[in-house]
Amino acid sequence: MAPAEHPPIEHPPVRLSHVTLVYDGGVRALDDVSLEVARGERVCVLGANGSGKSTLASVICGLLAPDEGAVELAGERVCADGRPDLEAYRRARRSLGLVFQNPDDQIVTSVVEDDVAFGPENLGLPREEIAARVARELRRVAMEGYAGADPARLSGGQRQRVCIAGALAMEPAVLVLDEPGSLLDVRGRAAILRVMGRLAAAGTTLVHVTHFMEEALEADRVLVMDHGRIVLEGTPGEVFSHGPELSGLGLEVPFAARLSERLGLPWTCDEQDVVRKLGTCFFSQAERDRPAAAAAQMPTDRPGLSRSACEKKHVPNLRVEHASFSYGRGTRALDDISFEVPAGSSTAVIGQTGSGKSTLLRLLCGLERPDEGRVVVDGHDTSSRRGRRAAKRSVGYVMQHPERQLFAETVEKDVAFGPQNLKLPAAEVERRVSRALETVGLADRRKDSPFTLSGGQRRLCALAGILAMGPRILVLDEPAAGLDPRGRAMLRRVLARLSKQGITLVQVTHSMEDAARADRVVALDQSRLVAIGTPREVFSRGNERRLREGGLGIPRSLRVARELEDHGWPPLGDPLTTDELVAVIRARAERAKVPVPFAREGKC
Repeated sequence: MAPAEHPPIEHPPVRLSHVTLVYDGGVRALDDVSLEVARGERVCVLGANGSGKSTLASVICGLLAPDEGAVELAGERVCADGRPDLEAYRRARRSLGLVFQNPDDQIVTSVVEDDVAFGPENLGLPREEIAARVARELRRVAMEGYAGADPARLSGGQRQRVCIAGALAMEPAVLVLDEPGSLLDVRGRAAILRVMGRLAAAGTTLVHVTHFMEEALEADRVLVMDHGRIVLEGTPGEVFSHGPELSGLGLEVPFAARLSERLGLPWTCDEQDVVRKLGTCFFSQAERDRPAAAAAQMPTDRPGLSRSACEKKHVPNLRVEHASFSYGRGTRALDDISFEVPAGSSTAVIGQTGSGKSTLLRLLCGLERPDEGRVVVDGHDTSSRRGRRAAKRSVGYVMQHPERQLFAETVEKDVAFGPQNLKLPAAEVERRVSRALETVGLADRRKDSPFTLSGGQRRLCALAGILAMGPRILVLDEPAAGLDPRGRAMLRRVLARLSKQGITLVQVTHSMEDAARADRVVALDQSRLVAIGTPREVFSRGNERRLREGGLGIPRSLRVARELEDHGWPPLGDPLTTDELVAVIRARAERAKVPVPFAREGKC
């Protein structure tokens, strides 16, 4: 069924005039913001963590009223001079929808289909209409097979799909999505973007908050926020042409723009445009036909890790042997999984939403025991209660959104909480706190409140609290979810530092770029292990079809290399990072005697 058509609204469905909103403590989350969004317009909001994006989203969907300024929503003047009209808000909310960043903030029932029906029921719709909408939206987000499931038993990405279905079931005139893809796999994010495109085409007004720069390319207009203000505005091309300014705001330009700049090509945000320019401008057919073995030599291990270092990491301190696990009498969450994790190595676990990744982490942490097979953690078999207790002492578990566990008045008190509970001497607690804060780069913020930190810093503070417990193994479930580009970079540097210290790392990620940085990759699909090996082995051509069928992809750099080869280039090896891709393209250009950077020679 096509999205519902909405009758024209005389005024723009979203209009904010000089809106200011101040939180307790004097933080100006919005500072004199004025904005209009037209019917059917698709607006993307970018900004670093703490820039005011989520607050703006809450004002637009009627959850927050500003302290100053005027707000009109869905044709209703809901706030004037900072004074809310509660009845106008009630009327307007019937036409407003919101998808929260964290699905746990939105799910209210214990049955999936009941949760999707919650909004339409509050609209007073007939039972038959509600049932039709629930079925339609669960099908649209590929969750129709989970209608009777308990959301608490679903993965984070599956719960996010339920929330999206619930918002769509209300058929809102204005739909606000706050980081809807942060917990979704590659296929899930692409599907949501397609749904958003169809909704906008049918007249739904969309306001989309995201940290994925590529998603902003689909918008009609992009807003960039900083300290509660709109500091950049325009089409995606116009906004992303301000690369240095965006970098200063903790953001980045899309991959294609970064690559075109590195290669000296005419600036573009279109990946296919980069491929076309490289594929048609620089090589004669004779050059394309030459062997490329010499120029395409690529390292066999990830950058910065020598083969000798890899060979030293051979003693497993995590071993999974034919492990299976089910929640209740339902379908198996894991089915006959076997692999080892060498001590001191880094392993990335990838898989589509609901493939069993988070369940696997719970087994590795000793929080669950397998129904069949066994899991051995640092020499302890978790099939026994004693073994699980011992495993928990060796493993630090970083759950999704660990910053939600922060509670103390200062950073150092929060980090000290765990070691103090171990009844350690005060001097040892202080040593552990200082070392953990130094490792995550927050030593100079130890006296500050954790709630004054940026989003990325709060996550690092939570990580420091776990490191202070002295784990030999660190297990992380989507540690970069919801972080801005600067926060993701901070986290990657910290994890690289921990790996050098000999801590074993296992992280679930939906980022193929992050997976490419690991020593090994474990790929799951429908509860089964489908690939394991180094990143080059898992992302090899032989596995690409299997990964695509599992809702995954390959790193962007490798994808561009494959597309260039399909355009007639000789083999480029397996470049997993932008640095590797640029290096091999430049090597081919030099061999073909094409000057680099290309653009300066007027080649394109």
